[in-house]
Amino acid sequence: MVREIVRDVLVLGRKSEPATKEDTAVVRDLLDTLAANSDRCVGMAANMIGIHKTILAAAIGGKAVAMVNPKITDHSKETYETEEGCLSLDGVRPVKRWEIITVEYLDHRFKKKKQTFRGFEAQIIQHEIDHFDGKII
Repeated sequence: MVREIVRDVLVLGRKSEPATKEDTAVVRDLLDTLAANSDRCVGMAANMIGIHKTILAAAIGGKAVAMVNPKITDHSKETYETEEGCLSLDGVRPVKRWEIITVEYLDHRFKKKKQTFRGFEAQIIQHEIDHFDGKII
């Protein structure tokens, strides 16, 4: 189900809790909401639809991918500074990102995955993981 995008910084500023298999509907809703906003959004954290669980959806390799409880387990020494916008907020903000990250997560079927991401895909994932900590980006 497509959900409304949350724009309230008090809601966005709350930390997220680990997701469980009981959150399968949230995974579907997040993927549906990302697809409905694909013309203006490449990633989305569950708190952007009002659910404070560590679930993200991102456009990776040309398709929408869900990551449940993702953790960055390794990253490059190389960083870069850029500006990012967010569907939940107006404008852009400066950020520093790692060029390469390795992420361990559960997929939409709750199967363990480990994958390395580079460049813009790594940037999207880092942005969404920041949302889990309540960072306003």
